[in-house]
Amino acid sequence: MYQYDTYDQSAVDARVEEFRDQVARRLSGALSEDQFKPLRLMNGLYLQLHAYMLRVAVPYGTLSGQQMHMLAHIARKYDRGYGHFTTRQNIQYNWIKLDEAPDILAELATVEMHAIQTSGNCIRNISSDQYAGAAADEVADPRPWAELLRQWSSFHPEFSYLPRKFKICVIASAEDRAAMRLHDIGIELVKRDGVLGGRIFAGGGMGRTPMIAPEIKDFVAADDLLSYLEAALRVYNRHGRRDNIYKARIKILIHEIGAKEYKRQVEEEFAHVKTLGIDPPLAEFDRIAAFFAPPAWEQGLSDDLDLSDPDFRLWVDQNVIAHQTPGYAIANISLKPIGGIPGDASADQIDLMADLATRYSFDELRVTHAQNIVLPHVKKADLYTIWQALDEAGLATANLDLISDIIACPGLDYCSLANARSIPLAQKIGQRFADPERQRDLGELKLKISGCINACGHHHAGHIGILGVDRKGTENYQLLFGGSGAEDVSLAKIIGPGFSEDGVVDAIEKATDVYKALRTDGERFVDTYRRVGMDPFKEAIYG
Repeated sequence: MYQYDTYDQSAVDARVEEFRDQVARRLSGALSEDQFKPLRLMNGLYLQLHAYMLRVAVPYGTLSGQQMHMLAHIARKYDRGYGHFTTRQNIQYNWIKLDEAPDILAELATVEMHAIQTSGNCIRNISSDQYAGAAADEVADPRPWAELLRQWSSFHPEFSYLPRKFKICVIASAEDRAAMRLHDIGIELVKRDGVLGGRIFAGGGMGRTPMIAPEIKDFVAADDLLSYLEAALRVYNRHGRRDNIYKARIKILIHEIGAKEYKRQVEEEFAHVKTLGIDPPLAEFDRIAAFFAPPAWEQGLSDDLDLSDPDFRLWVDQNVIAHQTPGYAIANISLKPIGGIPGDASADQIDLMADLATRYSFDELRVTHAQNIVLPHVKKADLYTIWQALDEAGLATANLDLISDIIACPGLDYCSLANARSIPLAQKIGQRFADPERQRDLGELKLKISGCINACGHHHAGHIGILGVDRKGTENYQLLFGGSGAEDVSLAKIIGPGFSEDGVVDAIEKATDVYKALRTDGERFVDTYRRVGMDPFKEAIYG
């Protein structure tokens, strides 16, 4: 994984001291809240319903054991003993005291972490495939490119005050595990005639107006990727609306002028940007890529596993993914225990995951788009020992991609923007479908909950999505079917009138009964829905 150089560390340390002074001025009354707000947001500090929330950046979701231990320390010392992992592969702390925020950032800086550009109208944390460098189906490790984009975008003078926040994703396989086409810009690394490059998608996003990013370039050679993205951002920065927050995202610009016209302008701008020499020399890219060199794999390892323990066998079958190297596996750690809060982990659990990574996964962990954690490089011979430790800590739920593997935002329990609670609803759904055999019978079923139209829970991309709304002062839940953030990307549609909290749980159960009655062999819930349409589900749910 990437390690800071002197410039990186100096920049982060300077930002900490700058923010320490800003906080002191706010506490003394020298700065009003209105004056302080843009300053704290530049450092990932939000003011929520009950306290400040700090969002810490985890670039492309990659962490070392030492960094993970620091996250546990922050949770234990400055929060209430837990952290919340997010769909942008970051971590949030929900109970931060303002006077302690600079100390948190200073401690994070000692392990090469920060909260810069986790908020504000700038390029946010670059996301990527959580299996990068381990997956058997990738054409290249996308993380060196994500790191290059992180360095390019950090403190970029032209893109520090964009019309609206901007999210970029880089993947390198045909299977999309990071919702790439629901980003402002998505890059899929591909090879053409042996040359590495990228397919470029622009104008995706969720929120009030969800859109799937159209392809704007079928191939950009790797040597030109940075210049091409610079051109794409310049066109958006030039024409994106700043007079209306609801129409400020790049997806609105591309929708209004058309993908063809946007591409024309990007190509025109690219011809100019390419003359500026901003693409890194090969030696610089090689320097970055060296930090992501494959670990020293052991050769001749066996792929055999003793699966005589039925609980272990279930976990392996559901949560363990094929690795590109014989004798190794990718182990997914579910942060979705039945009745738990999706994405939350206690300080002790975070410490345990750090220890397991250090001992068994070449000192590396990943945060996933689905709010889980990955040990990317595990010997198959160590899987049983890892599972035993996870099971003892309440981290061995075998539900990856099943109905209880719910994505949920913090909702009205924490967020000042939310209209409804997400967490209690996720807990009720998990408990309703608690039976492991029932979950496995339903198969892959991605359920996602947002507490408001901002869609932090990605409800538009759920096979089943739930949107919390305020209906005359009462929490109400709209049910959506048919979404996907994967390579078969689609946007879910509202099925009809909303429900109470208990009512939406009943409606989901009825929908799964319809699915079981109508499915054919191998069909997922979303496949059956796409084949038969909305009507059978509406009839069963609304009578």
